[in-house]
Amino acid sequence: MARPVTLFTGQWADLPFEEACKLISEMGYEGVELATWGDHLDVHKAASDTRYVEERKAILKKYNLGCWAISAHLSGQCVGDLWDPRLDGFAPASLAGKPEEIRKWAIEEVKATARAAAAMGCKIVTGFMGSPIWKYWYSFPQTSEEMVEAGFDEIVELWSPIFDVFDEVGVRFALEVHPTEIAFDYWTTKKLFEKFKDRPTLGLNYDPSHLLWNMLDPAVFARDFAEKIYHVHIKDAKLNLDGRNGILGSHITFGSTRRGWNFVSPGHGDVDFDSVIRELNQAGYTGPLSVEWEDSGMDRVFGATEACEMTKQINFSASNVAFDKALATD
Repeated sequence: MARPVTLFTGQWADLPFEEACKLISEMGYEGVELATWGDHLDVHKAASDTRYVEERKAILKKYNLGCWAISAHLSGQCVGDLWDPRLDGFAPASLAGKPEEIRKWAIEEVKATARAAAAMGCKIVTGFMGSPIWKYWYSFPQTSEEMVEAGFDEIVELWSPIFDVFDEVGVRFALEVHPTEIAFDYWTTKKLFEKFKDRPTLGLNYDPSHLLWNMLDPAVFARDFAEKIYHVHIKDAKLNLDGRNGILGSHITFGSTRRGWNFVSPGHGDVDFDSVIRELNQAGYTGPLSVEWEDSGMDRVFGATEACEMTKQINFSASNVAFDKALATD
């Protein structure tokens, strides 16, 4: 299959860029989905300095790696989120405790990310958008329909000028449906696309793991939003609903078996990747299968190496012949 198997470097940003690339290549990957934190990609340099871009590309080429997407997960979260102290960790330290300044920084950062993607030859930026109404998901105190509408409208107002820049440089934004986002399940995703009037700039970074633990069927989600899948994460989750553990996590750290679910290395959880790949084939998706490796109970080099092998095994193409064609007698 022509789809490249890549690794999202977000969970590897503690490593210097070249060291990460060397390791990623040794683990068998064909490319990267580049994080824009650590030293993996400075979006402002990439957007304005051709020499910096050529240096990044030279390192990727040295290790036989391609790059089809870059990430705006952290900066994108800061655009639409309702501030609390946790958000300070995603922005420059000088902006800590300054919600308005964090949002201004984030807006310019995501615009620069679009320009950086274009400079790097990437057509997709993956990421989050944040949500001013995530805290309202459970209606107590009561959440009015007007409050929900206002939250979606605020996201449209914040992101439309950002998407104008994306359009100017020929890059699209792939939102990862995820808790804390304006689109966190099936119906909020549908509503978001309707609010943006199906603007082609906005699509999906399809990640089945978050759908699974929300009790959605990842294959059905892929089928219904097939035209909006711009990028794909290969990520897995395992349910552990034993009568004590619930899906809300109980404020228990990832990896604990007391949780109702955990992220696990691809192939070790409950995502039916066979069904997912069949839906992607039916949708005609030919972009990367990007492993987002998260598993608190497994060595990451062992796990990411195994995940690369697993992803290559499931990266099958659709058949170009009917299986029963040879049964015809004439």
